[in-house]
Amino acid sequence: MKHFDTGDELLLVLEALSNPQRLKIIAVLSEGRQYVSHLARELGISRPLLYLHLQKLEEANLVSTDMEILETGQAAKYYQLTPFHLELNETIIHALSSSLTMKKKK
Repeated sequence: MKHFDTGDELLLVLEALSNPQRLKIIAVLSEGRQYVSHLARELGISRPLLYLHLQKLEEANLVSTDMEILETGQAAKYYQLTPFHLELNETIIHALSSSLTMKKKK
């Protein structure tokens, strides 16, 4: 189960999960790790856009990366899901609310 130490950490996770493309990325990665090109093709989005979504997921510690050298000698960046289980209720929000420091984006 994922425990949050600060309100800011909770916000990062909620923000990362608030986008349909990022939920689709999580769904694909729940089946196993993928390298970026394959993941982009499977989701039907550009690699630059995929990297933006993966960055948000990585900042929230929901995915991690691993580099591997392919048989062709090329380096491939793999992404894998960091297993998580979220528990969220009013008590947790109340406890974390006093530690919020993030400013709202304009």
